Amino acid sequence: MRLSWLLLALALPAHADLWGYVDATGVAHFAPRQLNARYTPVLGSVGMQRVPGKTDAGLALLNWLDIAPEVKAVQPWLREAAAQHGVDADLLKAIIAVESGYQRSAVSPRGAVGLMQITPETASRYATPADAARLIEPRINIHTGARMLADLMRRFGRIDAALAAWNAGEGAVRRAGNRVPDIDETQAHVHLVLELYWALLQQSQPARAQRLTLHP
Repeated sequence: MRLSWLLLALALPAHADLWGYVDATGVAHFAPRQLNARYTPVLGSVGMQRVPGKTDAGLALLNWLDIAPEVKAVQPWLREAAAQHGVDADLLKAIIAVESGYQRSAVSPRGAVGLMQITPETASRYATPADAARLIEPRINIHTGARMLADLMRRFGRIDAALAAWNAGEGAVRRAGNRVPDIDETQAHVHLVLELYWALLQQSQPARAQRLTLHP
């Protein structure tokens, strides 16, 4: 993962507390307060610390995601994977930013490869043998990651728990009561993805209102 540059760059403008959940159909629901038991803290003082940094750095990151050729090159595959697997394209976009910084040839010390940093274990579950041998290819990598994310969201019913399982494994999340475990790297990973995801949703909300629900 490329957490270090995001820890320095991602500091979004201040806003009120944010609570949210993702329903069984993959629709993200957000509200400034906990409307019912399904809502869990996403941003603000309700349970997640903000990432330190300059206010304008987050805007610079969002601008980069809008104009960078490496981001634009994979947009068709993000939309394709989102439609096929029932996950949000902006969520996939945020995960890739945190996992690899859009370096399609990235390989981690643990053997995770490509844009979404897919491990051999993940490939064995979510990719065909032919695709598992070609995980470095962006389209295959994105589809494999989207398939995994959709499965984790169905299993845990919450976006933060699904992201935690992505980072730390399903067992760690189950041992934590299906919540984000008390692991510094995992908490940072979940927080960074959610921060960036929320910022992307704010940017695209007018054009995509039918795909998310914001409650007063």
